[in-house]
Amino acid sequence: MTIWTSTLRTGMAAGILATALAAVALAQTAPPLKIGVLSDLSGPYADSGGPGSVLAAQMAAADFGGTVGGRKIEIVAGDTLNKPDVASTLARRWFDTEGVAAVVDLPVTPVAFAVQAVARQSNKTVLITAAATSDFTTKACAPQSVHWADDTHALAAGTARELVATGAKSWQFIAVDIAFGAALVKEASDVVIAGGGTITGTVRHPVGATDYSSLLLQAQASKANIIGLASVGGDLVNIIKQSKEFAIGADSSQSLVAFLVYLTDIHALGLDVAKNLVVTSSFYWDQNDAARAFAKRFFEARKAMPTKNQAAIYAAVTHYLKGVQAAGTDEAVAVGKKMRDMPAEYFGRTARVRSDGRVLFDLDVYRVKTAADQKAPWDYYKPIRTIPAADAFLPVNTTTCGG
Repeated sequence: MTIWTSTLRTGMAAGILATALAAVALAQTAPPLKIGVLSDLSGPYADSGGPGSVLAAQMAAADFGGTVGGRKIEIVAGDTLNKPDVASTLARRWFDTEGVAAVVDLPVTPVAFAVQAVARQSNKTVLITAAATSDFTTKACAPQSVHWADDTHALAAGTARELVATGAKSWQFIAVDIAFGAALVKEASDVVIAGGGTITGTVRHPVGATDYSSLLLQAQASKANIIGLASVGGDLVNIIKQSKEFAIGADSSQSLVAFLVYLTDIHALGLDVAKNLVVTSSFYWDQNDAARAFAKRFFEARKAMPTKNQAAIYAAVTHYLKGVQAAGTDEAVAVGKKMRDMPAEYFGRTARVRSDGRVLFDLDVYRVKTAADQKAPWDYYKPIRTIPAADAFLPVNTTTCGG
């Protein structure tokens, strides 16, 4: 070995070390990339999101390596209290004074709309994984916004279409009195009517109601084959529980159908109550090896299997970090473009972000098992069929959202 070669190699090693030390120094001095989890941490949606949402975001950040572009990734959390004014005030403070670059989760449609509006004004990224109305990518699409939740059209396309095809032609709805409930009733009604069915009516309740007896009695009096529940979280669980007092359910001439169902809802109800419910979902912990691997790690920390919202948060944060890395900035429009340009990984399934911010992936229709069919804890769903993304989601609204 010549002195020149030895000197060259020594110099290269020193250069590599210097580069590594510089990267460490940069990570220590650069401002962190802050991602805010805006969730219901204490109310009726805390089980499907809440602390589990925060955990999912933290897992995504850790799996990404803890840094991006030389910046430490920091996850912060806030409680919306399911109030749009609380959520928008917190989001504005995060964006404008605390350096938060992106917000994820956002249960309850009015909350998500309020935060989406603030994000557009502040040019920050919003990743909607819980609120489900398809209006987020039809009327309210934005370059800063990505919608990961199974939306109202996809949920209706799955559950209502499956039941209409098997002869359920007469429908009555019980709906939460917010935009989500109205959107889901409309989407499901369109499917029912297109399949030759009829709608007997809709009765509504506020978020967090406690007594649903009058609504259930009206639904029972309608004599409809199906009582469709356009409610979610604690409201949904309590409606189903109270329905048993009136002998409404799988063992009567009327069947309950829930559209937006989380695994934690089934866990809270128990299979004796929830059996035979039809559920449409983009994620189930036992759907494939990739989902099982994620769920195992999540369960070790949380002692509960992840819901589809929590799984979507993991995927959304991961894809966002890839977008920041590819863009070389956290500027929302630039990151949004990169997220739309790159394929997304969705637990063993390929997904993509469309120009309007809608994330496209296949969904599955399941039937909730009976206790006799259950083979292990959290073994709740039996697959019926898969809905291709092209059939599940609305096409791009080219008038408002481009092509």
